[in-house]
Amino acid sequence: MILYPAIDLKDGQCVRLLRGEMSEATVFGDNPAAQALTFERAGCAWLHLVDLNGAFAGQPVNGAAVEAILKAVTVPAQLGGGIRDMATIGMWLEKGLARVILGTVAVENPALVREAAKAFPGQVAVGIDARKGRVATKGWATETDVIATDLARSFEDAGVAAIIYTDIDRDGAMQGPNIEATEALARAVSIPVVASGGVSSMADLLALRDTGVIAGAISGRALYDGAIDLAVALRSLRG
Repeated sequence: MILYPAIDLKDGQCVRLLRGEMSEATVFGDNPAAQALTFERAGCAWLHLVDLNGAFAGQPVNGAAVEAILKAVTVPAQLGGGIRDMATIGMWLEKGLARVILGTVAVENPALVREAAKAFPGQVAVGIDARKGRVATKGWATETDVIATDLARSFEDAGVAAIIYTDIDRDGAMQGPNIEATEALARAVSIPVVASGGVSSMADLLALRDTGVIAGAISGRALYDGAIDLAVALRSLRG
């Protein structure tokens, strides 16, 4: 199971939100590239980046910070937030991103996901963010009637590289991930599923790994707070 350290970007800074509320942002640093380098030096194999302002604006906002990260590190990075058209997808992949994450458009324009996955094999993931099993879009501000599992299944034949599944109520709360829902989703589809939201301890990571079906886990606040030592966690997961 791959552990993805998260760098959430708001106004050019590294932050963590509580349950997706922009007003509940804790700033962890004003040099995202330096933070990315710290994660790389600890041994991570991937980075998970989120343009929080972009998720609300519907277009890239923290582009300078993302580009600085891409210049600073050699490990692959995936990015979500404000990526809603083919031009933006192509732009980010050309700048060196390994993978883009499509969230809002996966609900509003699923044909775009299919087009992008075909045009950029292995470089397009779908972000499914849910409250109580129902998908939320536009930076989690808009709740829909779409069931997360149904949305995931709809992309089974599209060639997407992964599904990033976030339980919004757990995100940033340090209360543990929704292992049951994430495992159920991973068993419902053949697409690799990455867990996000609430990963707050080594025990959480091992529990996700031990399901045997979850391909990855994203952690942010726990790494910044020191609840998880990244280097130790990576060694344990490899072992």
